[in-house]
Amino acid sequence: MEYDEQNVFSKILRGEIPINSVYEDEYALAFEDINPQAPVHLLVIPKGSYVSLDDFTMEASEKEVAGFLFAVGHVARQAGLSGSGYRILANHGTDANQEVPHFHVHIVGGRNVGKMISLKDK
Repeated sequence: MEYDEQNVFSKILRGEIPINSVYEDEYALAFEDINPQAPVHLLVIPKGSYVSLDDFTMEASEKEVAGFLFAVGHVARQAGLSGSGYRILANHGTDANQEVPHFHVHIVGGRNVGKMISLKDK
């Protein structure tokens, strides 16, 4: 998957699409998902042009990687999810149904989010 400068998250980073931001620093931007799958469903995106976790960890600086991971933890705590728990999820590529070619992490919680997905062949 190639990075597309016109993807929705790139447009959000440029300020072209409004969001309900919950956190921002020099490495990451976090905001409410427009189609929440749980009472709390937040997205955290790095500020650089990275397609996936694979791309991000190969191309980003150590400071960017550490700063992004700090942001994910901070956002989950800020949302009050540490006590009851939460799930973080990042899709990579077509087999994982990655829809936007910009690395992003979903933070989902606020209720029991169920067991992990089934890895059985269908």
